[in-house]
Amino acid sequence: MSLLPELRYPSVPEVVATARVLAARRPALCTLREVGRSRAGRPLHLLSVGHARRAVLVVAGAHSNEPTGGATLLRVAERVLNERELRSDTSWHFLLCADPDGASLHVTPAPRSLYEYHLGFFRPAGHEQPEWSPAVLPPDRLPPETRALTGVIDELRPYLQVTLHGTDLGGSWVQLTKDIPGLAEPFATSAAELNIPVETGASDAAGWPASGPGVHVMPAPGAGAAYPSMPDDARSSTWYHAHRYGGLTAIVEVPMWASDLVDDPAPHPAPAVALRRLAARLLRDTAQVERALRDATPRLPDVDGPLLRAARWSLELVPGLAADWTHTPPADDSRAYVGSVDAFARRLPLRAASMLLRVLMAHDDRAAPGLERLVAAWSETFADRFRARWVPLEHQIEHQSRTVVAAALHARDRTA
Repeated sequence: MSLLPELRYPSVPEVVATARVLAARRPALCTLREVGRSRAGRPLHLLSVGHARRAVLVVAGAHSNEPTGGATLLRVAERVLNERELRSDTSWHFLLCADPDGASLHVTPAPRSLYEYHLGFFRPAGHEQPEWSPAVLPPDRLPPETRALTGVIDELRPYLQVTLHGTDLGGSWVQLTKDIPGLAEPFATSAAELNIPVETGASDAAGWPASGPGVHVMPAPGAGAAYPSMPDDARSSTWYHAHRYGGLTAIVEVPMWASDLVDDPAPHPAPAVALRRLAARLLRDTAQVERALRDATPRLPDVDGPLLRAARWSLELVPGLAADWTHTPPADDSRAYVGSVDAFARRLPLRAASMLLRVLMAHDDRAAPGLERLVAAWSETFADRFRARWVPLEHQIEHQSRTVVAAALHARDRTA
């Protein structure tokens, strides 16, 4: 059975429909059940394969703008069904989409360019993200998606949780809440075979030790934060919920567009100077979006919808980050790290502008054409600066699914 009849990212309803087919095809091995509801009342589905007590939990859709995970999850589920040894002493559980509300608002199933991707862009504010909300909200204010995810972890007590993430442009990397010895080799081999660069200096893992190129391990408690301004802490996220049962979490990132500039471990000649320059550009770009938002706000009937909430949240991160990059010593002195920060500094204002643009276009606002030109120009500059090349969707899925299985096998050996 082909899980992807078209080379595009499947929607959440399509992922659920395919999971129903898998469950119906192997009812003795598979169950599909609802484990919660989103804020808007959309169901959250869990597909389970096998009956062993030792469990792996795979989570897709935690970030709505990272669409590879749904297809990867289906690939892994089919592989587990077809390979008895993968389920001989392990059950596999797949949360089909952690944020179906967010997924309904990100609308680029087959983007042909970064510009087209951003025309349909949505990524919710941090406190609305299922995995990250515990890092910024008190327990009694957690969204139902978060409570559903932690409830599944409490029920399954997985030795490994794998959460499927991605990046618009860059390379592939893995973040681990505890080390998985042996994972770096199959990860690197897969990336090389599929011509996907390994992001050796990912800004998301700034200051983390590495157990191999692109495999980053969360530092011990008490380690200084690379970005002191950031309001959240991964140790408070759902990634760490598995630790109370002796488990760990692997976050597997894969790019939509690749850049060979993010895997250069060579020392940058002046990393502190470069980061100060990037901070200054970030502030300039952000100021343009803030002016557009201030100008349009009096004309908009709903200024607290999810797109504008998310845009404002992105903009609010900027002053602190710019100060971090200006006044804090670089967490890494490699060209790869400076390149990753460069990409991060482009994303924040571009994403905010894109979400504001969607609102303006929906209301036929007079400022939409000018902002659309800005989004187009920034998208093109981003792609040109990093020499972006599309990673075939099949390769995105294959690399991410291989890494999931390798993490499960090596983590199982670690806990055996």
